[in-house]
Amino acid sequence: MADDKTKKGPVDATRVNVSEPYEVTYWSDKWGVSPAKLKAAVAKVGPLADRVERELQR
Repeated sequence: MADDKTKKGPVDATRVNVSEPYEVTYWSDKWGVSPAKLKAAVAKVGPLADRVERELQR
């Protein structure tokens, strides 16, 4: 079954999936950063939300 694109939040709240535009929007809004900054943080520390959040707070 395909993903439900009507969902606005992450399927797994412990991981940041930058391959899904709606998740990029959700996490960017949640942390008040641009999508580019979010993607750079994920590239640097991996997809675990707690690590990404710490990286963005630096």
